[in-house]
Amino acid sequence: MVKESHLWIHKLIYIYSPKTIPIGDGWWGAGEKPSTEDKTIHRFVVKTSVEETEDLHRRIDQTRFTDPLEDSRFNYGFNSNYLRRVLSYWRHQFDWEKQVKVINQYPHFKTKIEGIDVHFIHVRPVQKAGQTVLPLMMVHGWPGSFYEFYKIIPLLTKTDSDAVFEVICPSIPGYGYSEAPHKKGFNTLEAARIFHKLMERLGFTEFYVQGGDWGAFITNNMAQMKPECVRGLHLNMVIARTDSLGQLLSLVIGRYLPFLVGFTKEDVRRLYPYMEKNIYDILRESGYLHIQATKPDTAGCGLNDSPVGLAAYILEKFSSWTDLGNRDLEDGGLERKFSLDDLLTNVMIYWTTCSIIPSMRFYKENLKKDFKTRVDRVTSVYVPTGLAAFPDELLHCPSAWAGSRFADVCSFTYMPRGGHFAAFEEPQLMAQDIIQFVEKVESKSHK
Repeated sequence: MVKESHLWIHKLIYIYSPKTIPIGDGWWGAGEKPSTEDKTIHRFVVKTSVEETEDLHRRIDQTRFTDPLEDSRFNYGFNSNYLRRVLSYWRHQFDWEKQVKVINQYPHFKTKIEGIDVHFIHVRPVQKAGQTVLPLMMVHGWPGSFYEFYKIIPLLTKTDSDAVFEVICPSIPGYGYSEAPHKKGFNTLEAARIFHKLMERLGFTEFYVQGGDWGAFITNNMAQMKPECVRGLHLNMVIARTDSLGQLLSLVIGRYLPFLVGFTKEDVRRLYPYMEKNIYDILRESGYLHIQATKPDTAGCGLNDSPVGLAAYILEKFSSWTDLGNRDLEDGGLERKFSLDDLLTNVMIYWTTCSIIPSMRFYKENLKKDFKTRVDRVTSVYVPTGLAAFPDELLHCPSAWAGSRFADVCSFTYMPRGGHFAAFEEPQLMAQDIIQFVEKVESKSHK
């Protein structure tokens, strides 16, 4: 009975919610909007200098440490005993010049859209006979960057599938090598519109989009704005409505009679105990969000001036958001999934571009008003959708709830391992899921 009423709630949402959201327009450059805008796409190369490295080393050498509490591990944040090890590696072994060459292995570009320079990498595939080339935009989140996708790109641009991908990975404006907006109000809707303009400028009229974290919100918005352009939406962070009466009832009943509300055994394992996993754990992990959604510039001052503070702030998220159990480890489990070279390369992208403050402002711009009443939150997604539910993601959305937002779920995969930074942690698993989803969509479209 509950399951049936839950389905009717989904149907009512589809009937009464808007089918698309307005694409609008904007101007985020300094000063007044000019009458014309240069639409040229320029090659971009990441560069470094001896002075940049010497300044980094000087600042690391001047670090002041506070000893951690006994047996605190990562429960109080980044443990300073392990931080000393990370800084020793960063200071004496990490080779930024070498990592810049790694970053430059893929072609980088910039183009001015709505007054700001938008950075992106554009990787063309190795096409075999009979393969269809499909454009795919992949969008990162915070505190990540385009670099999260470096290990998955070769798995998508060279495949044994009927499809192979032409991959475009932009930097969200205000992150990394994309220019920060000069005006207030830049949120996921604005980013989605800019990325649509980017794909149009590259000559793509239809394409796939993929995202996690903020990238999930941005690609959702892209699907809502111009569904005729988005062939399919793949997410590794599932964003569904969670405030309906049906969902409340399913939470009460689901732990004991999961089959009545469409829950699987895996849903039960991931959801319960509900208060611990969905309230208390989120409260423990969301302090940063409240700071960044209210006074990002204040906290950002220290991070922008101290590479050590910046590294601790960012890398702590790569510890706990990969697996909350890492909070009980002396080293935060950081090197279980990542190398220090990869982690510090991501930190260096923030450090060398002074982008930590504008990246933090993105939270304030998105959360300054009631997020639940925003047009994109009350608009369903009608394009074919693939959802990859990783077991160590911060919040789990059961497949039964996905229909509250997504009208055409072609694929819902309970991934066997992995957390918030899915493409960075488990590139092979993520690539496989994207490919199988796209194969389903393409087979349906050709029938």
